[in-house]
Amino acid sequence: MLTKLIILIAVVGLGIVGAFGWMGYQSFTSGFSAKTEPPAIEVFMARQVRRLAIPVEKRQAQNPIPLSPDVMKESLAHFADHCATCHANDGSGQTPIGKNVYPRAPDLRLADTQSMSDGEIFWVIHHGIRFTAMPAWGESELDKDLGSWKLVHAIRHLPQLTPEELDRMKTLTPKTKHDLEKETAFGQSLQGDNAAAGTSSGHHH
Repeated sequence: MLTKLIILIAVVGLGIVGAFGWMGYQSFTSGFSAKTEPPAIEVFMARQVRRLAIPVEKRQAQNPIPLSPDVMKESLAHFADHCATCHANDGSGQTPIGKNVYPRAPDLRLADTQSMSDGEIFWVIHHGIRFTAMPAWGESELDKDLGSWKLVHAIRHLPQLTPEELDRMKTLTPKTKHDLEKETAFGQSLQGDNAAAGTSSGHHH
């Protein structure tokens, strides 16, 4: 029995070493580029490590904030203001930042996120995830961080987001330099059209 246990431990150990070795080789050959897609085994192992890093009692924690229409509206506004730059207002992760960080910003509407417990989602928001682009948003003590609990409500709601909610969130999302340049260019083009229309009108008179 002891011999079988030793063999099992050795096999598991070799498997872990081999997996990390393979990941290291992939990272080395890609030049640590953020443009490469994380291999499936790396994603799987990272998620397992993340889960194990969260204390069991924290994983099982329930959201202490009762859900109401006002809380949901506030939560979605908070998401639009703090999270949409990377995750997009709909949670898809399809933003210039979300598509180019390593690993990619996940689609928060999918089962990989929605299957997490409220406590796990809260823990990730509050503490962030090391070696990724996910920052720690918890500015207060763990037990007083109501803002992160409200974001849990927002994330849970993303798969059912309505067009009206999405439009409202878009008005609250901070604009990037690129967005502002596009708006400026669009405004200038409209002014040019108006000027041209005025000139044309003058010719008729």
